[in-house]
Amino acid sequence: MLVSDFHFDLPEELIAQQPLPDRAGSRLLHLSAAIGSLVDRQFRDFPDLLRPGDLVVFNNTRVFPARLYGRRAGLKSQPLSPHNPASRDFLSGQVEVLLTRQLQRDPNDWECLVRPGRKIGVGEHLLFGGDHDELQAEVIARGEFGERHIRFTPGDDFFTRVEKIGHIPLPPYIARADSSADRDRYQTVYASQRGSVAAPTAGLHFTPEIFSRLRDRGIETTEVTLHVGLGTFQPVRVEKVEEHTLHSEPYSISEEAAAKIRQARRESRRIVAVGTTTVRTLEYAAQAGEVQAGSSEANLFIYPGYKFQVAQALLTNFHLPQSTLLMLVCALGGKENVIGAYHHAVAQRYRFYSYGDCMLVE
Repeated sequence: MLVSDFHFDLPEELIAQQPLPDRAGSRLLHLSAAIGSLVDRQFRDFPDLLRPGDLVVFNNTRVFPARLYGRRAGLKSQPLSPHNPASRDFLSGQVEVLLTRQLQRDPNDWECLVRPGRKIGVGEHLLFGGDHDELQAEVIARGEFGERHIRFTPGDDFFTRVEKIGHIPLPPYIARADSSADRDRYQTVYASQRGSVAAPTAGLHFTPEIFSRLRDRGIETTEVTLHVGLGTFQPVRVEKVEEHTLHSEPYSISEEAAAKIRQARRESRRIVAVGTTTVRTLEYAAQAGEVQAGSSEANLFIYPGYKFQVAQALLTNFHLPQSTLLMLVCALGGKENVIGAYHHAVAQRYRFYSYGDCMLVE
C-alpha cells in the first residue's frame, strides 16, 4: 500500500488558524461507511446522531507548554523569539526545544525535538528562561528518529518552571505564535492528566452543554489517557505504508473505564471513540482480547486492512494528507469513502486540522 494513495489537495486558506468563538460552533461531516452516505451537519447534532446506550470514550490528556526557546551555553545570543514561528530563522546560538516524552518517570529526563537539529550534539548544554536561565539542560543522546534525550538540572518543581517559561506547542501549520488564549482553547474542557504536546483535537468541540445532552439521551461516557507525542505527529518518510514504524506513546486505562468498556462489548453496545488517540489506546489495549486496566506504551499503527476490536465509530477532526491519522480514519471508514469525504469537505469549504471542523465516521 502506497503512502501516496492517501494524498489529497488542500487549499492553504482552509487550514484553521484560530479557534471559533464558540467551541461547539463547528461543522460536522457525517459519514455512514456502510452505505457510503455523506451529510453536512453541525457539531451540535452530535448527541442526536448517537444511540441510547452508546459508550463514548474520551482521551483526558492535558497539554502542557512544551515548547521552550533558549540558547546554547557559551554562545552570546538572545533566546529565539516566538513571535514569528513561520520564519524559522535561527541566529547564532538560538535553539528551540519541543518536549515530547518524559523518560524513566523522572521529570528531569526528556525525549525532545531540537531545532536547529544538526548543530546540537551530544554533550551540548542548553539554557532557557532569558536572562535568568531558569532551566538548564544537557543533551545526553540522539534517538533513531532524530529526537534527543536531554536531562535538565534538578531544581524546584520542573513543571512549575515549564508552565512559567514554556509556550503552547501549536502545530507548524498554524502560522502564528501561541497566545495566552491558546492555553485555554488548545485544551479540552475535560483535560485532567498532564503530559501531551498536542491536543486530542476531536475533543476541542465539547462543552458542558454537549455533555449534558449526552446524559439526557442515555449515552454513557468514560475516559482513557494517551499522552500525545512523536507517535501522533511523526511524518511518514517511506513510500510503502507497511514500512512505517510508529513511535510509542504512554497510555493508561483505569479499572472503572476498563469495566465500562468490557460491559459495553458484552452487551453489544456501540463504542464511539472521540479522536484517533482514543482509538489507538483502545485497540492496543485489546490486542490480547479483553481491554484490561493498566499503563503501558502504545505503538499500534492502524491502516486499511486492520480488523477493529473495540471502536465502532469515530469522531475526528480532518487530518494532514499522507498522515498516519488519515490512514487510521480510512481503516475504519474505508479508504474510498474517507478520501471522497475529504474531497467533499474541501469543496464545501470545511475548516481543516486542529482548530477546524470535525467528522463522524460510522
